[in-house]
Amino acid sequence: MAQTTIGGVKVLGIAAAVPEKKLSLEPYYQTFGREEVDKIIESTGIKERRSDPTLCTSDLCLASAESLLAELKWKRSSIDLLIFLSQTADYPFPATACCLHGRLGLDKSCAAFDVNLGCSGYPYGLWMAASLMASGGIRRCLFLAGDTASRDISPLDRSTAMIFGDAGTATALELSPNSSPIHFTWGSDGTGWETIIRRAGGQRFSYTPELATRTERDNGNFRAETDISMNGADVFSFTIREVPKLIVRTLDMAGWDIESTDTFVLHQANKFMLQHLAKKAKIPPGKLPISLAEFGNTSSASIPITIVRHLPELRERSLHSLLIGFGVGLSWASAALELGPLVLPPIIEVKSATTGSYSPSLAA
Repeated sequence: MAQTTIGGVKVLGIAAAVPEKKLSLEPYYQTFGREEVDKIIESTGIKERRSDPTLCTSDLCLASAESLLAELKWKRSSIDLLIFLSQTADYPFPATACCLHGRLGLDKSCAAFDVNLGCSGYPYGLWMAASLMASGGIRRCLFLAGDTASRDISPLDRSTAMIFGDAGTATALELSPNSSPIHFTWGSDGTGWETIIRRAGGQRFSYTPELATRTERDNGNFRAETDISMNGADVFSFTIREVPKLIVRTLDMAGWDIESTDTFVLHQANKFMLQHLAKKAKIPPGKLPISLAEFGNTSSASIPITIVRHLPELRERSLHSLLIGFGVGLSWASAALELGPLVLPPIIEVKSATTGSYSPSLAA
């Protein structure tokens, strides 16, 4: 695992947005049977998710950014960098960050680019933002992270159908010479690249009607090559193998221990996995917030949305915080930082897109 420490950069605020529409797991009783669905609810901790096919990740990130900028009272012209991290971009190209740059009305001197990462993405994005800011020339950064993975799952695949929810987040960072340093650790194991995958739709396998046709796969699940496929057993094995080591190395680097760390915010994969990790790393339950019941697995948005929902004390004071992301890739990353006091607007619920909403024409 690689590590670095970056000083002089502070997180000032975090905002999160979700679709207004709530999806209960109860309709799946008819598809998979009550016993099967109840097992999934018990193991994942997921009771409902947010999903709306009329909303893109960019729409949710835009709502988060607008809310955060309003509370921070930042002038748009003062933002030097915009990072959009997601695996559900608006288009193959241009970068969704460029689309959001225009929608937010940012200055032409503001850099904007996309990062294609999922479950590990939030700590990775913080590292990229902090690194670029520390290198000079960037005083303020708006880091947007989120996914709308619910649009890419088969409702007939029990391994994914009830897991993924949609969310978009915004994090504001600013140069601050007297702020505490941020300690980052990261790693990858590309031999597991097929563990979580949406195989078709890129240039390796371009879209065809045949690839979008759902057929029976393992254990009676039905999905297409354009749907997300996930090997849950391999994900669990990878997580238990790598994440405890990641926690130990990051705490050692920061000079912290379990007792002196106030909160451990982990990627919200599923409740059983998080509880197993907590037991293995000896993390007290009160230090491990879980947001799965309301939002499901929101990929790159899961860490910031958990912070907004379950750590309101960050509005008033700082906490020794360890942020841990892991998953698709396979990849993992962490950030140990003194987080807070923060601007933390309440979670925004975004209504379905209607006439007059941002909806570019498909006409040439």
